[in-house]
Amino acid sequence: MKIAVAGTGYVGLVTGVCLASKGHDVTCVDVDEHKVKMMQEGVSPIYEPGLSELMKENMERLTFTTDYKNAYKDAEVIFIGVGTPEKSDGSANLTFVNQVAKQIAQSVERDCVVVVKSTVPIGTNDKLEQYIHDKQVHDVKVYVASNPEFLAQGTAVKDTLHASRIIIGSDEPAAIEALQKVYRDFPAPKLVVNRKSAEMIKYASNDFLALKISYINEIANLCETVGADIEEVTAGMGFDRRIGDSFLRAGIGYGGSCFPKDTKALSWLASFNDNEIRTVKAAIEVNDNQKFKLLKKARKYYDDFLDLNVAVLGCTFKPGTDDLREAPSLVNVPFLLEEGANIKLWDPVGTNNFKRQVPSLKIRYCETIEETLENCDICFIFTEWEDVKNFNVEKYSSLMKNPVVLDGRNCYSLKQFDGTDIIYDSIGRPVVNLNKS
Repeated sequence: MKIAVAGTGYVGLVTGVCLASKGHDVTCVDVDEHKVKMMQEGVSPIYEPGLSELMKENMERLTFTTDYKNAYKDAEVIFIGVGTPEKSDGSANLTFVNQVAKQIAQSVERDCVVVVKSTVPIGTNDKLEQYIHDKQVHDVKVYVASNPEFLAQGTAVKDTLHASRIIIGSDEPAAIEALQKVYRDFPAPKLVVNRKSAEMIKYASNDFLALKISYINEIANLCETVGADIEEVTAGMGFDRRIGDSFLRAGIGYGGSCFPKDTKALSWLASFNDNEIRTVKAAIEVNDNQKFKLLKKARKYYDDFLDLNVAVLGCTFKPGTDDLREAPSLVNVPFLLEEGANIKLWDPVGTNNFKRQVPSLKIRYCETIEETLENCDICFIFTEWEDVKNFNVEKYSSLMKNPVVLDGRNCYSLKQFDGTDIIYDSIGRPVVNLNKS
């Protein structure tokens, strides 16, 4: 099929490349000429494992352009995969979605299906369809369908090619048939629902996962108080098939482009319609507080951070991505700097983005974990990169001036620190070697 994709961020570009890998002819549209030029040369503008390789393998079926008129005019299916960032009040900003809808109305010259992949408030698809019908220049049939994405950064290619489910939100047979044809070679189960249900499925799914994370973090905090071990607790919980073991890893909160934005958007939407989702509001509050968990722990070891040499391992919100959106590092590092700390930071892919967001001469960016730890008084682990998880823990003792390791992602087992002089303080578990402080 001839497909156009509006937007080349995580959703748009991954969608376009994966569709091309299934044999479709795909034109990806973006307003950024620099990004388009990069992609035309086979270079992905985003860091996502496996994406660059898949893109290069399918360049004969991929076109990248800023010319939306030519891209949209004769496309059979047009995917909208642009961002919907949050506004100051927590609601979703639909500016980019609306801009694409306007361009589509001006450009389409054949019957087509407009597919909204962007995460949008319930009812948005109805409004977009009405808008396009009111503004379209040519007398053609344009159907709007909802097709929410469920990809996770770091595993986006796999999540798209081997999706857990494909949701088709439409009551129009022509739109349903077109999307079934688009996804014919995708092995995932396909569920056809109405558009508003499809929009709600996306929010309800993301917010439920956010609830699980915030819930288990609260249980972990209580475990520290009463002397239980959160990993033993979650192991016991995970055997219950009604609960499952996914998203039960305790830590310092969720971040990224989805959970923070989508929880706030659904909470705002409920409030706007005179409803209240108290569980979601609580999850937001718990997550905001959890991000400061390591700073609170650090107060046990140092009264202040003035001139303290601090090692920071990981700055992205999760491993496998260079995305910093809502990452705990973005609130912790500036606080440490304000308190007078000297920061050494290591991350395998995220440092360039971090430099732009937290410009400071008091941050030294390091090439290795060893260089980061050398002569430091305390270490904060914010991201569970494999390099961190596989690091020889004895090096914390030999490299640091005072081996205090605060692990916000529970990268190590407690036994690894037995017989060492390293104070290891993690989330929801007993502190190892606390008496040596």
